[in-house]
Amino acid sequence: MSASTHSPVLKHHFDNLEQQHSAERLGMWMFLATEVLFFSGLFVAYTIYRHWYPAEFQFASSHLILWIAGLNTGFLITSSLTMTLAIRSAQQGNRSALIRHLIATAALGTAFMGFKAYEYATDVEEKFVPGWIFQEEYAEAVADLSEKDHSTAHAKHNPVRELAKLNLDKSVNDPGYISPQRVQLFLCFYYVMTGIHGIHIIVGIGCILWLVQQAYCGKIPRENYSTVEVVSLYWHLVDMIWLFLMPLLYLAGGGLKH
Repeated sequence: MSASTHSPVLKHHFDNLEQQHSAERLGMWMFLATEVLFFSGLFVAYTIYRHWYPAEFQFASSHLILWIAGLNTGFLITSSLTMTLAIRSAQQGNRSALIRHLIATAALGTAFMGFKAYEYATDVEEKFVPGWIFQEEYAEAVADLSEKDHSTAHAKHNPVRELAKLNLDKSVNDPGYISPQRVQLFLCFYYVMTGIHGIHIIVGIGCILWLVQQAYCGKIPRENYSTVEVVSLYWHLVDMIWLFLMPLLYLAGGGLKH
């Protein structure tokens, strides 16, 4: 029998730690494959509608908060680095460095969610959400602009009112008309895709904090570093998905307002 057979972290249904680690990685890769398939369906649907309704998707995209997306991208890229350093610390048996890098990763993920919450709050304040809120704001903007000389009137810093001003003298069939319904379609994609991604971030933060607790209690010895590695695979996938979401959603209307 190998020495690994007597390891306290070896599960009874495995012959050795190498077999256990391989099974853990395989299980996580199979789970990640289902996640890729799930998000791929959303990406394909978004791309098709983006091709069908370019003007509406460009308009809506150009009114998202690009600086927050850029900052959040930096947070997640950095968190991938700290998560990789956590694996290295686990391999070396350096518990203090492991805990430090895990906490840094969780903090970066939390910062991402904090800025995302601020962005959502700003969108709600501007009524830039699909459904009755958007529709009521649009109808109110059309009524307000119709009562004044809209050729010189300035729309408030509000994407919905700006859209109403752009469409005020146009009919549905006129060139340059931007459909409010199709703008809301973009917003549906935006909130569903970023919302699901946000849920994955929260789950990842929870898993990382669990690793912190396990490391603090001395339950992640050198020979069981794969526990950190498996969680890192999930975290890296979440980061990678954002690297697709960010350009698809935020850069689709780049430069349109200028």
